[in-house]
Amino acid sequence: MADYFGPKLKEAVDAGKVPLAEIDDHVRRILYAEFLSGIVDDPPQKSVVDAEKGLEVAQRQEERDIVLLKNSQTVLPIDPSKVHSIAVIGGHADIAMISGGGSAQVDPPGGNAIMPPGKGATNWQDHIWFPTSPLKALREKLPNAKIDFDSGADLQSAASLAKSSDLAIVFAYQWECEDMDLPSLSLPDKQDALIEQVAAANPRTIVVLETGTAVTMPWLDKVAGVVEAWYSGSAGHRAVANVLVGDVNPTGKLAISFPKSEQDLPRPVIAAPPAQDPASNYAVRYDEGPEVGYKWYEVQRKEPLFAFGFGLSYTTYAYSDLSVDSNAKTVRFTVKNTGKRAGTEIAQVYARLPKGADESFKRLVGWKRVTLAPGESQSVTVAIDTRVLRTFDQTNDRWNFAPGDYQVFAGASSDNAPLAGSLAVR
Repeated sequence: MADYFGPKLKEAVDAGKVPLAEIDDHVRRILYAEFLSGIVDDPPQKSVVDAEKGLEVAQRQEERDIVLLKNSQTVLPIDPSKVHSIAVIGGHADIAMISGGGSAQVDPPGGNAIMPPGKGATNWQDHIWFPTSPLKALREKLPNAKIDFDSGADLQSAASLAKSSDLAIVFAYQWECEDMDLPSLSLPDKQDALIEQVAAANPRTIVVLETGTAVTMPWLDKVAGVVEAWYSGSAGHRAVANVLVGDVNPTGKLAISFPKSEQDLPRPVIAAPPAQDPASNYAVRYDEGPEVGYKWYEVQRKEPLFAFGFGLSYTTYAYSDLSVDSNAKTVRFTVKNTGKRAGTEIAQVYARLPKGADESFKRLVGWKRVTLAPGESQSVTVAIDTRVLRTFDQTNDRWNFAPGDYQVFAGASSDNAPLAGSLAVR
């Protein structure tokens, strides 16, 4: 801390390296919380956290983060005039939704909805389940539909319920935590088999994923819809229900790439210490350099299952008219809502370094959220963060900004950026 705050921070402010406005912003955030809590009052006023407001904030954030990955047959949003019976299956969706572990763990009020057997308290290795019921939330949203639950423990029972319903929704989960590696990207507890069985019984099957990272989907071609809800938080059931019924139009985009298989990863096998001496020191060499994530797939010419930046909506968008201002280092283009309902698109801009830079992949250099009514067009300007274009020179211990012509692309995701232009840096 001493290297970044105290006298050294004051020196940086005095030298103009850190704007005073940034200091003011940090101070304002601290004082806001102090005044709000009453601790600066004389005498200090005791107050309590507004828990209901916190739940509302969590719900709104989750509604922005949910990513719609597949929506064939326009199975979503759920149409109450056509869907009269729904099978909700698996994932303890009748009583709970899962939380991440470690630093991602939040202990819910009232305790864990599914306590580990024989335990009165939880530790970091226990799965934490919020007492948030997607089943209850869907019943509230669709009061005229018959909505039944099956745990998924018996495949035949789950398939039977799915077959007798207009729509099936399988809630699937994958718990993970810091200080551990997942054994694979497959869903645990035979959930892939459950989804296969349910989809075979009812092709109008939707899978809601509660995960912290990518999962493989051997059943993808057999289901009608996939919704990535991540670890949805203390009001996730309401957020997921709002997206499923269309009260919220999904806007989330993937911040990671989903591989088709683990063999497409740079490290398909987890490095581990020798079995005969697990306490020994051992070295793991990561030689892919900057070719990670979406850059890896582009360089290796491997098509991911779902690309970085991907995310569907209940409406559609079109991109056109790209222009690049090399002096201002900005990109301008038009986004149009070509569907029948309002929505928010996250328009993305990528750039590729000049020839000779010994780097062939695109880099994300900017993005902007654009909210559009049906049929509305909007001119969008995105400033390119030139820091993202720099490369590090290890020999001279500095960041370089190579002169030349940078290819610039704009679009909906890393693998769908149809507009192209050129940024000249001299």
